[in-house]
Amino acid sequence: MKKFKWQLIIIFLTGLIVGILLLLEKGNGGTLPFGANPASGGIYTEALIGQFQRLNPLLDHENQADMDVDRLIFSGLLKFDSRGLPVPDLAAGWSVSGSGTIYTFTLKDGLKWQDGRPLTSADVVFTVQLMQSGGSVVADDVKTFWNAIKVIRLDDTHLQFVLPEAYAPFLDHLTFGILPEHLLGDQTIDAIVNSNFNLNPIGSGPYQLTSIESENNVITGITLTAFKDYAGGKPLISQIVFKYYPDSASAFKAYQDGMAQGVSQITPDVLPAALAQPDLSLYTSRLPEMSMVLLNQNDESVKFFQEVDIRKALYMAIDRTAIIKQVLDNQAIEANGVIFPESWAYLSSLTPTEYNPDQAITLLKEAGYVITGEQSSVRMKSDVALKFVFSYPDDATHKAIAEMIQKNWQAIGADVTLEPVPADLFIADKLTARAYQAALVDLNLSSTPDPDPYPFWDQSEASSGQNYSQWSNRVASDILEQARTTTDLAERTRLYHNFQAIFAQELPALPLYYPVYTYAVSSQVQGVTMGPLIDTGYRFDTVASWYLNVQRVADTTTTP
Repeated sequence: MKKFKWQLIIIFLTGLIVGILLLLEKGNGGTLPFGANPASGGIYTEALIGQFQRLNPLLDHENQADMDVDRLIFSGLLKFDSRGLPVPDLAAGWSVSGSGTIYTFTLKDGLKWQDGRPLTSADVVFTVQLMQSGGSVVADDVKTFWNAIKVIRLDDTHLQFVLPEAYAPFLDHLTFGILPEHLLGDQTIDAIVNSNFNLNPIGSGPYQLTSIESENNVITGITLTAFKDYAGGKPLISQIVFKYYPDSASAFKAYQDGMAQGVSQITPDVLPAALAQPDLSLYTSRLPEMSMVLLNQNDESVKFFQEVDIRKALYMAIDRTAIIKQVLDNQAIEANGVIFPESWAYLSSLTPTEYNPDQAITLLKEAGYVITGEQSSVRMKSDVALKFVFSYPDDATHKAIAEMIQKNWQAIGADVTLEPVPADLFIADKLTARAYQAALVDLNLSSTPDPDPYPFWDQSEASSGQNYSQWSNRVASDILEQARTTTDLAERTRLYHNFQAIFAQELPALPLYYPVYTYAVSSQVQGVTMGPLIDTGYRFDTVASWYLNVQRVADTTTTP
């Protein structure tokens, strides 16, 4: 009897649906009545992790929350696409002289500041001059770089940058947010640090600051409104509201409580709960960072690091999949080199090095490193033991990774002693001083989309630069030196492919993983896309196309 009742119900519902469809077709001439297009309007509220300090692109480099907001308020000459290739922002186009030393830029027509004043090449020159003057707030390397470059205003829409020598990654440096000369032209960079401008910024980006919320003299939120004269077109979402929270857990709680539609970062501790939210879309992207093991090839006490087969054996013995799963909660991607996979310069034909401890042992044996005594577990070659110190920044994550790698290496017969080093001293005391044997290292390449590996692997950087492993390969160095002086993209691509092939063969360092970043936005917000990030503020690169509202329009599609 129960089975018969359910059959009747199903028949009834089927008939009802068919009847509705027939009525719709009869009343609308065989067409669906409505379609939908993105429409302007709506307010998007994001729980932003961090604190408000000052909104100024020359002063935000130590505060990621400010950098994120500044991506919306300010514009640069250029920005970069997901492959790391430059695309226009305020610039309409540019050309490079045959010598590779003169870059001529043309600005888009009709550019405006958010107060309605015209934006011209004079504002670009003014911003560069602020970086050249430096003061006490611009990093020394930034000041040194720009002081070597001459910037010339040709007219209101044209300017030139004259370099002392050809430098292909120069375009990387033209994403800086441009500041308005008419508001700041009478102030030094040091005076600008405490200027009211940082609380009431005027930029040329897709959104402009319209209000600030505070409680007990602490800024708790800000509101941005779409800038109608933005060079990329007025954004669809009318307002973006940022509410500040100390961590991912409290920001996610704000979403759960209906106080926000987005969370600036979902960290591993809240990821399971975020995944369980049916109305929350998660966007995951590779960060511009990589972690690796450096091996000191200029330390006589560990001379075996100069042997390619020893480096390969150590690499094969590292279970990177287990590290990513057990320590990093799967929030990383296995690295296969020192150029990011999505880059225009990446060599896609590289063969990944798989975890293979048996093959690692075979390589060690073939290199003459064997276990000689019944009581010994350490491999020896003559009187040289496969023994070294593995240094790492002293925090919980790096400690767990170092301990896993230590066990991997011990399993193939290496005697590895761990050395924790205070994180704030690690670079100076170990890397810069070359006072290490093996080291667990993180490279942060934020805001440098050009893949140029020169600083870390060229011979000229071995003694005092960032070539901390002191790898010395003349062929690889020649390739890197040529690649940073030619502006021919096809030629640079060929050169970097050759470099990666040499690196994969020689393994001067052991790439481990690329961390990933997870951004959460309510499924009500449409049009969101996120590619590989240059920094986390780049999640807003397509913000002008995001939308909350739709406009119903007649749809003439014939119903089949």
